[in-house]
Amino acid sequence: MKAKHQRLTLVLLALVALIGAGLLAAYALQDQASYFYTPSDIADRKPKAGQAIRLGGMVEEGSIERSVDGVTVQFIVRDGTAQQMVTYTGITPDLFVEGSGVVADGRLDANGMFVAENLLAKHDENYIPRELEGIDMTAGKHKTETLVQ
Repeated sequence: MKAKHQRLTLVLLALVALIGAGLLAAYALQDQASYFYTPSDIADRKPKAGQAIRLGGMVEEGSIERSVDGVTVQFIVRDGTAQQMVTYTGITPDLFVEGSGVVADGRLDANGMFVAENLLAKHDENYIPRELEGIDMTAGKHKTETLVQ
């Protein structure tokens, strides 16, 4: 076999191995993928119970109910047209309040309840950390000096 044919064979084998590794990785990760749904998407497409999904929307005003155990919370996530009941057991983020945006990772149970495993609270452009609330950031002198002269 000529050197040119050997190189071509090696390149083709490497390409086949690379494609095979990519397909194997995609197959292995297919059950771990979390697709983003809104409450309207859940109502329209009805994902299978137990399928990992990510739910996003706004927490409906007056819907947050905390259980007696202190760590379980139930609330309603709403988008423009539909709503989805969510339950979460754990410590909620500081920014998790009624009327705010939320993204929840979890699964639908057999009854259609979304069981969240993780909550991410979103904030708007007017976000101020709780520690800085009430502090007037415009008061006082602001130095313009730096360490580098």
